[in-house]
Amino acid sequence: MKKVLEKLADGEDLTAHEMTNVMEAIVTGRVSEAQVVAILLGLKMKGESLVERTAIAQVMQAHAKTIPTHVVDAMDNCGTGGDRSFSFNISTTATFVLAGGGIKMAKHGNRSITSKSGSADVLEALGINLDMSPADLGKVFDKVGLVFLFAKNLHPGMKYIMPARLTLGVPTVMNLTGPFINPIPLKTQLLGTSRPDLLESTATVLKELGRQRAIVVSGPEGLDEAGLDGETQLAILENGQVRLESFTPEDLGLERISIEAVRGGDAKQNAEILLSVLENQASPYLEMTVLNAGLGFYANGKVASIKEGVALAREVIASGAALEKLRLLQEYQK
Repeated sequence: MKKVLEKLADGEDLTAHEMTNVMEAIVTGRVSEAQVVAILLGLKMKGESLVERTAIAQVMQAHAKTIPTHVVDAMDNCGTGGDRSFSFNISTTATFVLAGGGIKMAKHGNRSITSKSGSADVLEALGINLDMSPADLGKVFDKVGLVFLFAKNLHPGMKYIMPARLTLGVPTVMNLTGPFINPIPLKTQLLGTSRPDLLESTATVLKELGRQRAIVVSGPEGLDEAGLDGETQLAILENGQVRLESFTPEDLGLERISIEAVRGGDAKQNAEILLSVLENQASPYLEMTVLNAGLGFYANGKVASIKEGVALAREVIASGAALEKLRLLQEYQK
């Protein structure tokens, strides 16, 4: 551990073997909280390498609890968080639209670290049980085609990392890692990051982790979602290759909306916003949701373009299918 800390202090990248050993020690409780803080801070200060991020994800995935399910084409749209935008729960709201459109959504998430309401917080406010057993979660997924996976309960090793994250109170490599380690194997993924400099490498990590198709997105001003306030940047993983693209709202026939117009609040307020969107009430929140759900449909391969995805998202919400998925989840995951 001393050698590892010295390398990080000198700004040197760890090898895959070193990072794997460090993470194995952390998730099995053999590293002090002070050392975990030092490791997370050291990685953040020097910049987390692709090799380090992949190794961390692989160890965390290996130690996750298994969710028994018959679904073989699961998708997630979990973001890194940490963008400090204080927006409503965009990706969580979009999850219901994607599920309403027929995609099997294994929504992986946690309580908030850097905002007022994380995905777990808002779903708990909507009556979703965060504490079901892995076996029962698998049954929910098989029945509903949608399940919420509370990261804290499904990654036992996280209990050795969370105190350090709370102590630091800033985004760390674990924000970057969370979207990689869904306990259910994913075929496709939409991943939002507040770090546009990591778009391509993040897509490459997803490739290394076995995703067949994925999009990594970073919105205007580092928003970890697609945004309506400027240019959104993408890294698209398709056929084993990663390409970079970008778009503006105008490219999709959408109006510009500032991030201030889609700010959220606490879990109760964000739950009310989520419901208003699924009830198809016109608002900036609805527009942000159809954009991000549309991008999710495109990431999944269900549509041939983002513009087609946006149109499909509007149809799904208007039909009531997205709201019905929420009602089903409230019925089965309770």
